Amino acid sequence: MQTDKKKIRILFVCLGNICRSPAAEGIMKKFVDKNELQDIIEVDSAGTSGWHEGDLPDERMRAHGDARGYDFSSKARKFRKNDFDLFDYIIVMDDSNYKNVKSLANDNEQVSKIRMMTDFLVQNTHHNYIPDPYYGDSSGFELVLDLLEDANEGLLQAIKKKYSL
Repeated sequence: MQTDKKKIRILFVCLGNICRSPAAEGIMKKFVDKNELQDIIEVDSAGTSGWHEGDLPDERMRAHGDARGYDFSSKARKFRKNDFDLFDYIIVMDDSNYKNVKSLANDNEQVSKIRMMTDFLVQNTHHNYIPDPYYGDSSGFELVLDLLEDANEGLLQAIKKKYSL
């Protein structure tokens, strides 16, 4: 097993850390396990706000995730400046998340770690952000999961290629 220092660390970020980012985290964890990369890749999530710190993901997102075989059980936390030091990839869901995270960066090296989730879409490339399903209906949660599955597959393939995994 590699040491934590050598692990590839991914942090998914959305607004409240109760819908999109914990779903992205749960999906990526399943993909990492399926590819037997759990000793190499570590995944977490956070929100740009602290409104829901300590809460489980939204029950609707958990229900939609359960239906697809995912575990969305991580507790919400707020993005911290030291996350730039801890993570190799900081993946945000929309422009607002990008601006909020970027505003905490100290230098260009930290800014270079921030990427849009949609940068990794393979099939649904016409989307330029992952919509927040919080105020929508069931179809919004399904769309978000479709996009997150697509983008996580693209992200994992990019990491596997970059690190020859």
